Amino acid sequence: MTVAWEELGWERVAAGVGRCRLPRWDCTTGLVLGEGTALVVDAGSSLAEGARLRAQAQELAGGRVTHLALTHPHFDHVLGAAAFAGAEIFAAVGMDTVLTHEREELRLDAVRQGLPVAEADEAVDSLPLPRHLVSGEWTLDLGDGRQVLLANVGPGHSAHDLAVLVPGSVPGEPEVVFCGDLVEESGDPQAGPDAVPSHWPAALDRLLDLGGEDALYVPGHGAVVDAAFVRRQRDELAARFGVSP
Repeated sequence: MTVAWEELGWERVAAGVGRCRLPRWDCTTGLVLGEGTALVVDAGSSLAEGARLRAQAQELAGGRVTHLALTHPHFDHVLGAAAFAGAEIFAAVGMDTVLTHEREELRLDAVRQGLPVAEADEAVDSLPLPRHLVSGEWTLDLGDGRQVLLANVGPGHSAHDLAVLVPGSVPGEPEVVFCGDLVEESGDPQAGPDAVPSHWPAALDRLLDLGGEDALYVPGHGAVVDAAFVRRQRDELAARFGVSP
């Protein structure tokens, strides 16, 4: 029996494409369905959250999660990754170095933001490294004519920002771009110590080049937005950080 996205608390964005807004930090996880395949975009903030996401994604897919894309190396997007055992993990080049050598910083950030210490320790201790590192663009074939483009569009919000472009599967259907935290709708974009403000507006220009004017842009936090919103945020960031257009 086919399960409706809404029954599990997911929002259907396009045919075979949806997302879930997670509680607490309002972080987005995405899902793209193929032929006997399923790509999850971002893994949640803990092993328990990752396990719930995987179970829901597999119920929607009618099969296992085969691929996981991590948009950037912040705890609320990556600490559930170990729950996706067996999935092929993709990330921007350099993410492996961060997740190898900066685990203590990742754990401390999660705890500072309110994740219980035991949950942070468990997630960081079991955190897998991405096997596939994207330096430019990577076309991922999910079968049944579904191809997804992974694009290293950063740095910006972090030093290692990955976007996921999902072309429309039927005529007239918009493309969908999973933006990670390069775009935030529910609040002002957050610039932490690993942000690269001087490059952030250019990263948003690359997102707009990927999706175009008619695409749906899925931010890392908040509601789905359009190209006009991304462009306004790009201009606001340029003014905020003193970046010339």
